[in-house]
Amino acid sequence: MRFHLMQTGVVGRRHEIEAGMAGQRPELYQRFLEEVRGYVQLADELGFYGYCQPEHHLQIEGFEANNHPGMFSLFVGQHAKRMHAGIMGYTMTTHNPVRVAEEIATLDHMLQGRLYCGFTRGYHARWVDSYAAKEGISATTPDNVKARDEQDAKNRSLFEESVRVIKKAWTSDVFSHKGEHWEFPPNGGSTGHPAYAKYGKGQDADGIVREIGIAPLPYQRPHPPIYGGFAASMRTVDFWAREEGKMIVLSDNLDFCETLNNRYIESAAKAGRTATGADASAWGGFLMLTDDKDRAARLLEEHMWFWDEWFIPLGQRPPNVLIGTADEIADKIGRAHDRLGFDELFLMFGQGHLEPEANQEELEQFVSKVAPRFSVKAADGTLV
Repeated sequence: MRFHLMQTGVVGRRHEIEAGMAGQRPELYQRFLEEVRGYVQLADELGFYGYCQPEHHLQIEGFEANNHPGMFSLFVGQHAKRMHAGIMGYTMTTHNPVRVAEEIATLDHMLQGRLYCGFTRGYHARWVDSYAAKEGISATTPDNVKARDEQDAKNRSLFEESVRVIKKAWTSDVFSHKGEHWEFPPNGGSTGHPAYAKYGKGQDADGIVREIGIAPLPYQRPHPPIYGGFAASMRTVDFWAREEGKMIVLSDNLDFCETLNNRYIESAAKAGRTATGADASAWGGFLMLTDDKDRAARLLEEHMWFWDEWFIPLGQRPPNVLIGTADEIADKIGRAHDRLGFDELFLMFGQGHLEPEANQEELEQFVSKVAPRFSVKAADGTLV
């Protein structure tokens, strides 16, 4: 089994966030970078497969400071020797997909394949509305998804088309695309250049650019592994089954998780591919490892304050919580693994909430007491 760490991107301890505007305090952001550097280096030494973060912008309160997926993943990759950087992920309702395809491919070369990436739809209106790639696009919420309202439909349509464009750019030397939201090159083509005809492709006999290509193509062929961030609806499951993306599901409702897996496997078969539970999804939750019951209660209170203050008003349910002793956490992982058949575990941890010493001890305890029950160390030291 591969193990991944996932940070929330918190800048500031609770008392600093409660003081207001923690996200704009330079000393807190400098401390955040230094602490993340330490977590990356420790995780690399311990044998974690990847370290990842979501994309969020305009977070002046300090709850989620992950404002450039590619740049931050480069920061992770530069401070690790073997560990992969994970983008979880680009919010594709706020980006030009060809530019994202090129950016990820370039990063893939810089890290020589130590990269994987996910794509998300965007649930936080303040920044999704301000960054929207197309007019009329807004954030989506669990309520929008359930109601299948117009806002959700527009968001989903743009998201799905954008992911398809990225994959087309990654797997073609030159290509064209005309869809509901995007057209590459633009209608009528673009002005050409003599060198395009001599040394490239995509220009017609009249000197008009009819196809484009990114440079470079990805280091990994055909492209870096793709993940679907936090799937929760059957339409999203169907999409990732068609596009060969692995879902990340942070839920303790194993009936729900199994339903998602079964739907994925069925949809993949309809698309002409065979999938297993390991292909369908990765599992995980928020790690709180301690033998001290009182400390466990304090940890849960601290993390739930964060969740209640930030995520619940946005319609996000609390994640699965892996709390307790090493034996208790291992038992919970084991039961989920036996039911779902996953081979990757994503662990959120107390980055930002807790002091580095507490987080470091927890990660070391996890690797020494829990991970060996599900993995061995490869020749390069990575847990597999």
